[in-house]
Amino acid sequence: MSDEDADTFVHAIARDWKTAPLTNQDMALCKYAEKLTHNPANMSPADLDELRNIGFDDVAIHDATQIISYFNYINRIADALGVEPEDFIQPWGK
Repeated sequence: MSDEDADTFVHAIARDWKTAPLTNQDMALCKYAEKLTHNPANMSPADLDELRNIGFDDVAIHDATQIISYFNYINRIADALGVEPEDFIQPWGK
């Protein structure tokens, strides 16, 4: 994949992962991440079963959950403490 193709792919995901050209596994993982991020109290064993049914084993589910949760955690810490983005990072789309 060329750098340009990779950039187009990343932008498609950032705009709306639901319409991005993702594999079924990636779509399921994004759905899981979105629910865990926005509605963690609504998580259920069915969410895990959905990932298992599409090919994720328990180790992969555990690892994904750890990573998703870490990003949620660290973003909340940064927001709560008013951490400013690094000035060398360009705003999205610039």
